[in-house]
Amino acid sequence: MKITLKIERGFESVTALATKILGSSITFSLALCLVLYWWATNLFTSNDSHQNIGDFIFGTTFLSLFLIQKSFNRYSALINLKLNELVSSHQDANNSVMNTHTKTESEITELVKEYIEEELEELEEQILKNLEKDK
Repeated sequence: MKITLKIERGFESVTALATKILGSSITFSLALCLVLYWWATNLFTSNDSHQNIGDFIFGTTFLSLFLIQKSFNRYSALINLKLNELVSSHQDANNSVMNTHTKTESEITELVKEYIEEELEELEEQILKNLEKDK
Protein backbone atom coordinates (compact mmCIF):
# COMPACT_ATOMS: atom_id res chain seq x y z
CA MET A 1 0.00 0.00 0.00
CA LYS A 2 2.82 2.40 0.87
CA ILE A 3 4.59 1.71 -2.42
CA THR A 4 1.49 2.49 -4.46
CA LEU A 5 0.95 5.68 -2.47
CA LYS A 6 4.55 6.76 -3.13
CA ILE A 7 4.16 5.96 -6.83
CA GLU A 8 0.89 7.89 -6.98
CA ARG A 9 2.39 10.90 -5.19
CA GLY A 10 5.38 10.80 -7.54
CA PHE A 11 3.10 10.65 -10.56
CA GLU A 12 1.03 13.55 -9.19
CA SER A 13 4.23 15.57 -8.74
CA VAL A 14 5.38 14.84 -12.29
CA THR A 15 1.93 15.70 -13.64
CA ALA A 16 1.84 18.97 -11.70
CA LEU A 17 5.29 19.89 -12.97
CA ALA A 18 4.40 19.05 -16.58
CA THR A 19 1.19 21.06 -16.30
CA LYS A 20 3.11 24.03 -14.93
CA ILE A 21 5.78 23.81 -17.64
CA LEU A 22 3.30 23.40 -20.51
CA GLY A 23 1.29 26.37 -19.27
CA SER A 24 4.18 28.78 -18.85
CA SER A 25 4.77 31.80 -21.06
CA ILE A 26 8.40 30.85 -21.63
CA THR A 27 7.43 27.44 -23.00
CA PHE A 28 4.88 29.04 -25.32
CA SER A 29 7.49 31.52 -26.55
CA LEU A 30 9.94 28.69 -27.27
CA ALA A 31 7.25 26.70 -29.06
CA LEU A 32 6.27 29.76 -31.10
CA CYS A 33 9.89 30.28 -32.19
CA LEU A 34 10.16 26.61 -33.10
CA VAL A 35 6.94 26.67 -35.13
CA LEU A 36 7.90 29.92 -36.90
CA TYR A 37 11.28 28.44 -37.81
CA TRP A 38 9.59 25.25 -39.02
CA TRP A 39 7.09 27.21 -41.11
CA ALA A 40 9.78 29.46 -42.57
CA THR A 41 11.99 26.56 -43.64
CA ASN A 42 9.13 24.45 -45.02
CA LEU A 43 7.15 27.20 -46.75
CA PHE A 44 10.11 28.35 -48.82
CA THR A 45 11.49 24.89 -49.62
CA SER A 46 8.22 23.10 -50.43
CA ASN A 47 6.10 23.85 -53.48
CA ASP A 48 3.28 21.57 -52.35
CA SER A 49 0.48 23.86 -51.17
CA HIS A 50 -1.39 20.93 -49.63
CA GLN A 51 1.60 20.14 -47.39
CA ASN A 52 2.01 23.83 -46.52
CA ILE A 53 -1.63 24.07 -45.42
CA GLY A 54 -1.25 20.89 -43.36
CA ASP A 55 1.92 22.22 -41.75
CA PHE A 56 0.20 25.50 -40.91
CA ILE A 57 -2.76 23.69 -39.33
CA PHE A 58 -0.48 21.34 -37.39
CA GLY A 59 1.67 24.22 -36.10
CA THR A 60 -1.40 26.21 -35.06
CA THR A 61 -2.82 23.18 -33.24
CA PHE A 62 0.52 22.61 -31.50
CA LEU A 63 0.60 26.22 -30.25
CA SER A 64 -3.03 25.94 -29.14
CA LEU A 65 -2.02 23.20 -26.70
CA PHE A 66 0.15 25.67 -24.78
CA LEU A 67 -2.49 28.40 -24.83
CA ILE A 68 -5.21 26.06 -23.59
CA GLN A 69 -2.94 24.75 -20.81
CA LYS A 70 -2.06 28.31 -19.72
CA SER A 71 -5.74 29.21 -19.65
CA PHE A 72 -6.63 26.05 -17.71
CA ASN A 73 -3.85 26.66 -15.15
CA ARG A 74 -5.11 30.19 -14.53
CA TYR A 75 -8.75 29.09 -14.30
CA SER A 76 -7.88 26.22 -11.97
CA ALA A 77 -5.84 28.47 -9.67
CA LEU A 78 -8.67 31.00 -9.48
CA ILE A 79 -11.27 28.33 -8.68
CA ASN A 80 -9.02 26.86 -5.97
CA LEU A 81 -8.46 30.29 -4.48
CA LYS A 82 -12.18 31.07 -4.40
CA LEU A 83 -13.06 27.69 -2.90
CA ASN A 84 -10.35 27.97 -0.26
CA GLU A 85 -11.68 31.41 0.67
CA LEU A 86 -15.23 30.09 0.97
CA VAL A 87 -14.18 27.09 3.05
CA SER A 88 -11.94 29.11 5.36
CA SER A 89 -14.63 31.75 5.92
CA HIS A 90 -17.20 29.21 7.11
CA GLN A 91 -16.67 28.23 10.76
CA ASP A 92 -18.28 24.78 10.50
CA ALA A 93 -16.48 23.86 7.29
CA ASN A 94 -14.27 20.82 7.01
CA ASN A 95 -10.76 22.15 6.36
CA SER A 96 -9.67 18.86 4.80
CA VAL A 97 -11.11 20.06 1.50
CA MET A 98 -8.83 23.07 1.38
CA ASN A 99 -5.97 22.95 -1.12
CA THR A 100 -7.36 19.87 -2.84
CA HIS A 101 -5.08 20.54 -5.80
CA THR A 102 -2.22 19.19 -3.69
CA LYS A 103 -4.03 15.92 -2.88
CA THR A 104 -3.66 12.69 -4.81
CA GLU A 105 -6.52 11.20 -6.77
CA SER A 106 -7.11 8.51 -4.14
CA GLU A 107 -7.24 11.12 -1.35
CA ILE A 108 -9.81 13.09 -3.32
CA THR A 109 -11.84 9.90 -3.88
CA GLU A 110 -11.80 9.24 -0.14
CA LEU A 111 -13.03 12.78 0.56
CA VAL A 112 -15.86 12.29 -1.94
CA LYS A 113 -16.85 9.03 -0.22
CA GLU A 114 -16.88 10.77 3.17
CA TYR A 115 -19.15 13.51 1.86
CA ILE A 116 -21.51 11.00 0.25
CA GLU A 117 -21.73 9.09 3.55
CA GLU A 118 -22.43 12.32 5.46
CA GLU A 119 -25.16 13.28 2.98
CA LEU A 120 -26.76 9.84 3.28
CA GLU A 121 -26.76 10.10 7.08
CA GLU A 122 -28.38 13.55 6.90
CA LEU A 123 -31.02 12.26 4.49
CA GLU A 124 -31.80 9.33 6.76
CA GLU A 125 -32.19 11.69 9.72
CA GLN A 126 -34.53 13.95 7.73
CA ILE A 127 -36.62 10.97 6.60
CA LEU A 128 -36.91 9.72 10.19
CA LYS A 129 -37.91 13.19 11.42
CA ASN A 130 -40.55 13.46 8.69
CA LEU A 131 -41.90 10.00 9.55
CA GLU A 132 -42.13 10.97 13.22
CA LYS A 133 -43.98 14.17 12.33
CA ASP A 134 -46.48 12.27 10.20
CA LYS A 135 -47.35 9.94 13.11
